[in-house]
Amino acid sequence: MSQDLEHEEEQARAKLDRALTGRLFALLRPVRGQVALLILLEAVLVSSIFLRPWFLRETIDHGLVAQSGGYALNVTLVALMALGLFAVWIVRFAVGGVNQWLSGRLALRVLGDLRVRVFTHVQSLSMRYFDRSRAGRIITRCDRDVDALEAAVIQAPPELLSTSFRCIGAGLLLWWMDARLFWMLTPLVPLLLLAILGFQRFGIRAWGHVAEAKSKVTAHLCETINGVKVIQQCAREDGNRDFFRGLIGNLDTMAIRGSFSWGWFQPYTGLLFMLGVVVLVVEGGRAVSIGELSVGQLAQCVFYVFLFLGPLQELGDLFEKVATASASAQRVFLLLDTPPEISDAPDALSLTQCRGEVLFDHVTFAYVAGTPVIHDLTLAVRPGETLAIVGPTGHGKSTLVQLLTRFYEIPTTGGAVRLDGHDVRSLTQASLRRHVAVVLQDNLLFSGSLLDNLRLAKPAATDAELSAAVSELGADEVLDRLPQGLRTQAGPAGANLSQGQRQLVCLVRAYLADPAVLVLDEATSAVDLHTEQRIQRALRRLCAGRTAIVIAHRLATIREADRIAVIRDGRLVQLGSHDDLLAQPGDYATVVRAYETAEGVTG
Repeated sequence: MSQDLEHEEEQARAKLDRALTGRLFALLRPVRGQVALLILLEAVLVSSIFLRPWFLRETIDHGLVAQSGGYALNVTLVALMALGLFAVWIVRFAVGGVNQWLSGRLALRVLGDLRVRVFTHVQSLSMRYFDRSRAGRIITRCDRDVDALEAAVIQAPPELLSTSFRCIGAGLLLWWMDARLFWMLTPLVPLLLLAILGFQRFGIRAWGHVAEAKSKVTAHLCETINGVKVIQQCAREDGNRDFFRGLIGNLDTMAIRGSFSWGWFQPYTGLLFMLGVVVLVVEGGRAVSIGELSVGQLAQCVFYVFLFLGPLQELGDLFEKVATASASAQRVFLLLDTPPEISDAPDALSLTQCRGEVLFDHVTFAYVAGTPVIHDLTLAVRPGETLAIVGPTGHGKSTLVQLLTRFYEIPTTGGAVRLDGHDVRSLTQASLRRHVAVVLQDNLLFSGSLLDNLRLAKPAATDAELSAAVSELGADEVLDRLPQGLRTQAGPAGANLSQGQRQLVCLVRAYLADPAVLVLDEATSAVDLHTEQRIQRALRRLCAGRTAIVIAHRLATIREADRIAVIRDGRLVQLGSHDDLLAQPGDYATVVRAYETAEGVTG
């Protein structure tokens, strides 16, 4: 079992190998009426099959009438039997078409609902899940694995019912016509059932390894697409191709092993089928020779024996599909069973009004147990204040933002983060994030126009309102120059825009959200100095009247803050205004002087 799968089990707090039957049937509960209709149609189809041997028997036994000097054809009877067979085929054709249409409709409904359910659940999962799970594996669960469930949920029940109806019906008719022949064939049934149980259990494991190998292929493909520039820059195309070929080779090996192990089922059922045919020939010939059966009745028995033994051949394909689908179902349900690490408390408060007072109250936090990145840190931000947070990279500045927005949760023994005096753990996540907007260093834009991306923050805004917000923030000089202005397509992840242009769109998006607390986490680091100077006044407007927490390295951004907090090793080491901190020895004065020296600034 791969490390990735172990992580999935750990996060789901459940094992992969669990009972599935009840959960698979639960997927059909919303469409149980249509499933019942599907069963009824299947019963009609099977009934039409049982009528055909009767027409055949009547034709053989009574179609030719013995007369002196030979036989005469009973034209009326043969014509009636032919019409009867034709009518049966017409019914089978019509009902079969409706049956296929209904099963396809059910597949779309059930799998569509499941896909939406999985997608909704993925959106609810906490950041730590995505830190430990590769995107390709998640995509496989939502797409390929859900598709694979069609065999177990939609195709298997009608096929299993059809084979069961045929087997039971043909068995009863055989018993009625020739009980001796029936009892001679019944020992084949337990031999088949034992094989099904054994092969299915082994098959689920085998096809589980195949599903896991497919997940690895998809995960690496997604990572390659996202990181293709890095691969090309490092000239690692050949090495990456060889690694991918290794994953494909592993997938082929798993698929061959699965097919080889399951491949013994078909020869086994074939052997049982041939034994049944031998019994039919011997016993049927004996019964005809002593007058227990007519030739027509023997022909009818042949038909019923094939109906009785036919499922032996079909069950091989059916249970192989079920085994493959069950392996995928286990992985889909494992994802659905993964609880969000962070969820709203039953009595969570929806904060309607917010002044913007923020307090980090004796916060201690670690991403990995035993390795804290924040150590007993206390820091208060007054409503309407602009606080700059500075310090070396990797010392916990951005972690404070993650804790404030509750993307990560502080343990109960690790202090608290408070907004307007409320522990953020006592607030609903939706209301918390309505009042706290974050602009990161590397924000994401979605495919669509810039207007579409801006509407994420204010869905009901008109084009004119969005354009006005761009102008108010001072971003119009840059964004209006784009080929189609704000109607320009951003491209996948904003690929059609420069880093600076993407940052400007994200700043406007935060402005439109009108939060009580604005967090800028290196938000201007990707903007050139000319652009930065041009939008400094707009940023002052953006921060006016609201609490602003600015994580930055650029001195021009930092020095305008009301206060500056210096963080080192996850601890607050200095706090004060730019002039106060510059006048005293410490980390801040050292950083500023180093910055001024690098920029060639004197004094």
